[in-house]
Amino acid sequence: MSSPVLEGEPVIKTSVQRILVRGPNWLGDAVMCEPALRSLKRLFPQAAVTLLVKPSVAGLFERHPSVDRLMLYEDSRRHAGLSGKWRLAGELRRGGFDLAVLFQNAFEAALLAAAAGIPRRYGYATDGRTLLLSEPVAKPDRHKVVHQVQYYWDMLKPLGLTGEPVSPELVVSPQEEEAMAGRLKQVGITTEDVLIGVNPGSTYGGAKRWFPERFADAAERLCRRLNGSGRRAAVVLLGARGEEPLGRAIASHLTAPTAVLSGSTTIRELMAATKRCTLLVTNDTGPMHIAAAFGVPVVAIFGPTDWRTTSPFGVKHALVRHPVECAPCLLRDCPIDHRCMAGVTVHDVYAAADKLLTVPESIAEQGRGSQIRFRPSPHRILEGFTVFLDRDGTLNEDPGYLRSAADVKLLPGVGPALARLKSAGARLVVVTNQSGVGRGFLTLKDLEAIHARLEGLLEQHEAALDAIYFCPHHPDDRCRCRKPARGMVDRAASELQLDLRRSYLIGDHVSDMQLAKSVGAKPVLVTTGKVDAPAVERLRAAQALPDKVVSSMPEAVEWILNDAAARAAADPAKES
Repeated sequence: MSSPVLEGEPVIKTSVQRILVRGPNWLGDAVMCEPALRSLKRLFPQAAVTLLVKPSVAGLFERHPSVDRLMLYEDSRRHAGLSGKWRLAGELRRGGFDLAVLFQNAFEAALLAAAAGIPRRYGYATDGRTLLLSEPVAKPDRHKVVHQVQYYWDMLKPLGLTGEPVSPELVVSPQEEEAMAGRLKQVGITTEDVLIGVNPGSTYGGAKRWFPERFADAAERLCRRLNGSGRRAAVVLLGARGEEPLGRAIASHLTAPTAVLSGSTTIRELMAATKRCTLLVTNDTGPMHIAAAFGVPVVAIFGPTDWRTTSPFGVKHALVRHPVECAPCLLRDCPIDHRCMAGVTVHDVYAAADKLLTVPESIAEQGRGSQIRFRPSPHRILEGFTVFLDRDGTLNEDPGYLRSAADVKLLPGVGPALARLKSAGARLVVVTNQSGVGRGFLTLKDLEAIHARLEGLLEQHEAALDAIYFCPHHPDDRCRCRKPARGMVDRAASELQLDLRRSYLIGDHVSDMQLAKSVGAKPVLVTTGKVDAPAVERLRAAQALPDKVVSSMPEAVEWILNDAAARAAADPAKES
């Protein structure tokens, strides 16, 4: 992610006494914004923070220690229409705010802050609103995938925020917990029970929903497993208004004590019920993030949405996915056969949940990002290593200039071979020259689609890429990123915290071998590209001969695994 840039005069923190924060509109986004909101209060400890949010998410922040006042944006009632917006601007004007921090990215948020006469208006330069912001923050590099928690956190860095984001935290009172315990007791669920939360719905759209009968089957199997081990299991079904029939349908298949709370809780009651859970099994929804904020282990089922940006943040969580080439599509409804969700089996979810229920408590001390993937864990000889990969002619067929995602075809054996590297612990990073963009043969949007297709094909083989870096420049531009220049690798090393001394580079061109030598990676030449005798002589003259020449990706991977084992045997302390 590129560093945000703050324009205008520096904010003098001691002069800021009243801050308006425009929070996100969606429940999950609001939870993921919480670490940044909490840190804002630490940056301006003397200031009173007013949080402006819609009623649908306001309950999240009642009694929150970083919020001094909640202000409701009732866009469907008294703040509806042009007159309503003018009324809201007047209310904000009377608040006498010194600074507006706009986590919500819409044009309207900046317009209201400007109309309210707030002198410092701070937020990402999105949605054409740059001129309305006194401190526009540069948008993140759209080619770099970052988690939404990181996205909100990074927005505050020009204000002085440092370090990495902490996990979201929410607060409920003891009285709210006691009230929920009483409600659960009415259906036979006690405080001693292992409570399995099930959240089968999604207000965003049907594409995000796993199948109700599979939720029921997985929950029933978990309860039988727990009861068989001497622990009494119970189930609570959570969901939004309108999802009551869905909750009742699942409950009808369960034999354990079950509370159907779908559509019958306030946000505060939902929070209390979620906190009470021992485990939550859920689609990618707001309650998933609420559970994570309370430290409740989550089994999150992902299909059309991007797990890299909206997965539960923190520890002791499991992501269950069935990789398909069309995901993530971010569509509300699937136009084809819902294959991303259909491929997730009851066994997949049950196994992930069972492992979370038996995982040692010490895992909670591992820090953020220790999500459990539930995949085989062979000897990870490449832990801490990076394998850089050329694209055309190395991973996929090279037609000259690849211009359409539909034309992406993996070379034989590439998927399974890269899966071996991933299983062994390696990080996989593509570095590719794409002068076709600079020459006008394709657009950046075309290139983005091609890379999405490539990632999807590899994920089907459990060979997910960690990053893709590309140079879009024309060769005559003399840029610092076009191979054999080392710009792409240096950027990857900086952003991904890579040790280049523990890296390999697989490519099919002279420039790949030259790049490998210049950054200290071990070069492996695959002869799937155009490597003739003159090319080899150029490599010899440049002192960039590869460490190994192979005819296919499986051969390259076999050599790397053997070489890494030899390195570890030669210097166990260094390679451990």
